[in-house]
Amino acid sequence: MLRIEQIGVAYGAIEALHGVSLEVAEGEVIALLGANGAGKTTLLRTISGLLRPKSGAIRFEGEALGNSSAEARVKRGIAHVPEGRRIFPGLTVRENLDVATTVWRRRGMSAAADLDNVFALFPRLEERSSQLGWSLSGGEQQMLAIGRALMARPKMLLLDEPSLGLAPRLSEEVYRRIADINAKGVTVLLVEQNTVLALEVAKRAYVIENGRIVLDGPARELANHPRVREAYLGA
Repeated sequence: MLRIEQIGVAYGAIEALHGVSLEVAEGEVIALLGANGAGKTTLLRTISGLLRPKSGAIRFEGEALGNSSAEARVKRGIAHVPEGRRIFPGLTVRENLDVATTVWRRRGMSAAADLDNVFALFPRLEERSSQLGWSLSGGEQQMLAIGRALMARPKMLLLDEPSLGLAPRLSEEVYRRIADINAKGVTVLLVEQNTVLALEVAKRAYVIENGRIVLDGPARELANHPRVREAYLGA
């Protein structure tokens, strides 16, 4: 579904990604692991069109994305849940969800079934549908950010640090919902510093260090890799 080919990205004179290549097959959950500043968020932002690579190519469903806009990539089926959730605090829960349906409403299509699906996945959002975004807890805001992305009907979901700042119980709940989303046919590429959770839900994983992929393989194998255990699992 997604093929990254030798992507290079720079912030001015600072190289952030150096010839990064990876693949995500349809239906997979892929984890991207690494320390702060390794280049994980930069890669997701490049895939979703928020950043432009200086070299390399990104192909989605066999077609090069080129310099297409972030909006065009959403229409193609790529939805990005950014680090920090980035919900609209002055909008209600329902309004936050409605924002992502613009493309469908422009085509005269109803989003009622999408809303029902999000509320079935995250019942607390339905209970708080009239509350303002700022009034939600951290876990509820993360659910809202994921729900908003699902309203765009993605084929692939990009998740940046979905457990960041959450208590362990809420982190586990969010990851159960990620597994549910994947079971419904949505492919997932996730960035996560909680390596244990990420490797439990992922099929395969990549490890990025200093803007380069240094390890990749089945999640279970990487969970037992000495380098991963020492650097990311505290073993």
